[in-house]
Amino acid sequence: MYEKFYGLIEKPFTLLPDPSFLFLGKKHSSAFAALEYGLVSQAGFTVVTGEVGSGKTTLVRHLLNQLEDDITVGLVSSSHRDMGEILQWVLLAFGLDYREKEKIGLHDLFTQFLIEQYAANKRTVLIIDEAQNLQANVLEELRLLSNINADKHQVLQIILVGQPQLREILKQKELLQFQQRISIDYHLTALDEEETRVYIFHRTRLAGGTKPLFTRSASTLIYNASGGIPRIINTLCDTALVYGFADQKLLLDSALVTKMLEDKAATGSSGSETDNAVLSQKVPTLSGDSKIAGQLQSQATLESQKKNTRVTDFNRETAKLLFKKYYSEK
Repeated sequence: MYEKFYGLIEKPFTLLPDPSFLFLGKKHSSAFAALEYGLVSQAGFTVVTGEVGSGKTTLVRHLLNQLEDDITVGLVSSSHRDMGEILQWVLLAFGLDYREKEKIGLHDLFTQFLIEQYAANKRTVLIIDEAQNLQANVLEELRLLSNINADKHQVLQIILVGQPQLREILKQKELLQFQQRISIDYHLTALDEEETRVYIFHRTRLAGGTKPLFTRSASTLIYNASGGIPRIINTLCDTALVYGFADQKLLLDSALVTKMLEDKAATGSSGSETDNAVLSQKVPTLSGDSKIAGQLQSQATLESQKKNTRVTDFNRETAKLLFKKYYSEK
């Protein structure tokens, strides 16, 4: 609609997660470093949380694009409270037959799959998005699945991505053993005002723009209305570009953005409900600690360089022993 008018090759502000538009500012870079480190360090569980629309799913998709062929990934992208047997969803994520009725049969099938992947020099990674929807008993099932190990190697790694409620669920007493399995825990906070301005220009540049389309004051208004949440920033910027195109304005100023926000407020869709979405800085995790995040990023780089990015020393003989151990204990 407005792309040609602004010299763009595509819409810069869409709501769908698009790794090609990923903004790796300080916070998102730290979150991605945590995900990478969790993989290369063979972490049993990695947990990444953030508000709705903060960019978690985009980070996961970017991670998937970076993975080597020696990693088999299963993605459960639509977890919900009434999803039933979690093991069936896990099998579906890896393209396995999940229609087995008996739970012991499902477990046996998945165990064999893990061992076969291990024997083929591959690691298995399960990623669960929207993990805040998982009940405590389901999380405990995931912990039990992670018990399938081979000597010092983690045969199954699990990455949980979800909203802040996930952190509260994991604090429950019955999940103490699960808590102890979490190696990497990162909370992704919202963008600040300056990051929002850079984020807006970043997306317009990737869409073909050669100069800023928003004034600094206009960007400030968008930051205040969005709380620094990328998805809401996208919605507001896209609408502002429609207004600018209608008024034939090449540079969007505070007057135009104010009018757009007033119109949205009048229809009950201003996004002002997110003013309280600026995430707490009191979470005792890696967020906001650039020194630790930097160390993680450096460590991840060093680990991935070992043995030509081969981070585990798999072999078929060890896999055979694992097969023997598993079936002798059944």
